[in-house]
Formats: sequence, C-alpha cells, structure tokens
Amino acid sequence: MYKVHCLNNISEKGLELLTSDYELTDSLQDADVVLVRSADMHDMDVPDGLKAVARAGAGVNNIPLQKLAERGIPVFNTPGANANAVKELVIAGMLLSARDIIGGNAWVKANADDENVGKAAEKAKKQFAGGEITGKTLGIIGLGAIGKRVAFAASALGMDIVGYDPFMDAVAAEQIVSGLRFVTDLDDLYEASDYITIHVPATDQTRGMIDAAAIGKMRDGVVFLNFSRDVLVNDPDMAAALESGKVSRYVTDFANPSVVKMPNAIVLPHLGASTAEAEDNCAIMAVNEVMNYLATGEKVNCVNL
Repeated sequence: MYKVHCLNNISEKGLELLTSDYELTDSLQDADVVLVRSADMHDMDVPDGLKAVARAGAGVNNIPLQKLAERGIPVFNTPGANANAVKELVIAGMLLSARDIIGGNAWVKANADDENVGKAAEKAKKQFAGGEITGKTLGIIGLGAIGKRVAFAASALGMDIVGYDPFMDAVAAEQIVSGLRFVTDLDDLYEASDYITIHVPATDQTRGMIDAAAIGKMRDGVVFLNFSRDVLVNDPDMAAALESGKVSRYVTDFANPSVVKMPNAIVLPHLGASTAEAEDNCAIMAVNEVMNYLATGEKVNCVNL
C-alpha cells in the first residue's frame, strides 16, 4: 500500500483516480508519494521512504530537484495541463491593457450615486477608450505549450505574430499558426512588437533577462506581459520604463512589493493556472504519472532523473 501526502489542496478529480493500492495520509513522514502545487519543499525534511514527487503544474522551482535526484527520487511535472488557462489570461491581459477597462469600471463605481451617471459616462468615456489589438503585432518569447496556444488565439483575433524560441526552428514554428514570423534573434522580436508576452522557465540564463538593455530595444509604448515567472523581469528597470513611458503597460501575474507600486502596471494575484479546469487537469496528470511510474518504472515528464 502506497501512502500519498498532499502538501496543497489537490483536485478530487485527480485523487479519485488513485487505486486501492494507494491511500491518503496526513503525515509527510509516512508518505511514499508527495503531491504538491505551490508549497516550498526546499527546507522540508522529506521521509527516507519517499519514492516520488509530482507537481500539479509546470514550474518546479519550489522543489529541490538536485537533492531529490541524489536520493534517486523522481520529480514529475504536468506540462501543458494548465496551458489553456494561462493562454486565456494572457489574452485578457492584452485586452485590459488595450482598453482601460479597469479604469473605466473604477470610474463607474466612484460615480455610483450620481443620478445622471449615464450622461456623465458619455462625457468621461474618452479617457478610457484605448485602442484595438487587431492589426497589432504580438511578440511571443517561448513557443512551448502556452506560447503556441497564445499564438493561435491572438492570430484568430487578427494580430500579427512574431515568435522566438531557442529550442525550435522555423520549420517547426510554421506548424503553430499560419503567418507566424519566426526569428532567431530576440532583438528582431523586440523591434517588431506592439505587445510582448514571455513564456520561458526561470533559469540562470533567463533571470532578469527583461532589463534596461532589452527594454531599450523595444518599441516606444510597448505593452509587456509576464504570466511566466516573476524573476524574468528586472523590477527597477521595468519601473523606470513605465515612468518614462517607454513601456505603456506592464501586465503581470506576480505581485510583489515593488511591482504593485509601479505606475501603469496591471498586477494580478497569480491567477494564471488557478481555474478549476486547470487544477483538475494538473491533478489528473500528476496522479497518472506517479501510478505509472510505481507500476512500470516509466518516467513520463520526469524533470530531475
């Protein structure tokens, strides 16, 4: 009998797939399997008998991969399981930045007691009108599970797409969506894009990659969207770019003490993969990966061994 410990709430849609060979336990030290979403495992004393860890999500920066690898414990993740949820929020982020929906809604709420609010709105609405995304160019850094979906959806909305991915070639990129312009130099993407969205993991090479030098190569008034990782963007450099108007809007899913005070930043509370559907998909995939590994030894989506 394998004992499964959940460090976070894991969707019942996944847990109900556990066979009679598995049982849930409230004790981490008794666990053969750990299922985790956002809990930080780096300082945890994992049990000697732990056989597998599964992350119900794609990112694994909250898991000590090397330490577990040294003990022969595989870590699995669920790439693509939450991709649609993030894609939809990226599209929403572009629309929120193009049309000042948040500002317009705040104005209506502030004037809720005005008996003539309808007439007043007609006079006030110009300050919130904004523009359209159709016909604009979207640069996508990273054409993995999420980036591909964003490209397809944005293209369907009439946007021109420029894509960059160091692990892909032009032939593969052409299969994503008709008309996608694939570039091998990020500078070409920066120069061409009205909107830029980033979808890459946090590594030593990508941390802080969106800095003053990168921003300086972008179009004036660019909108930058970060639904990938907080640390990809240099916060002081982004704040300066927003202050100067070089970046017109910064849309991010990662609140921190710096970003929440930035002018013209739209900051969301890490909603990207938080839909019920995404949580179900991630849990189902994680449970199946663990059960498959313990039954057959096959390591599907193992990130550390």
